[in-house]
This record gives sequence, structure tokens and C-alpha cells, in this order.
Amino acid sequence: MASQNQDMRFTAGKVTGQAQDEMVNKASNAAQTVKDKASETAQSAQYSSQDTKEQATGFIQQTGEQVKNMAQGAAEAVKNTLGMNTDNSSNNPSNPTNRI
Repeated sequence: MASQNQDMRFTAGKVTGQAQDEMVNKASNAAQTVKDKASETAQSAQYSSQDTKEQATGFIQQTGEQVKNMAQGAAEAVKNTLGMNTDNSSNNPSNPTNRI
């Protein structure tokens, strides 16, 4: 009977050990999956951030060019109004160099 009890304890211990090993493996696999997903998410966020940065840079450059062109146009308009435009191709009657 003692031998039978030992066999039962041995079998129970063996089953418990196998169950623990299986739980550890499942937990390890789950942890690895979470780690992989976190890494993928971080990389995706990095790419998205880079794209947004590039778009913002392009927008700012384009806006800067537009502001520069408007300022040049305004400066030319003031020069023309005051008769200070040195551009002889301008067809502005207020510029004395263009008069015939």
C-alpha cells in the first residue's frame, strides 16, 4: 500500500511539474508576444512621427515661400507707388524712367 501511495504521489508530482512547465511556457510565449507587439507599435509610431515631421517641414517651407513672395510683391507695389522702382520693364506711369 505504501508503494501505491508513493506511486500516486510520484504521478501527482509529475503531473504538477508538467502543468507548471506548461504554464511557464505559455506565460513566456505570451510575454514574448506582448514584447513583439510593443516593438511593432513603437516602430510604427516612429515612422508615423517621421512622416508627420516631413509633412510639417514641407508645409512650413511652402508657407515661407508664399509669405516671401507676398512681401516682395508688396515691396514692389510700394516702390511703384513712390516712383522708386528701378525695374525699367515695369509699365508704371508713376516711374519717371518709363515715361516717353
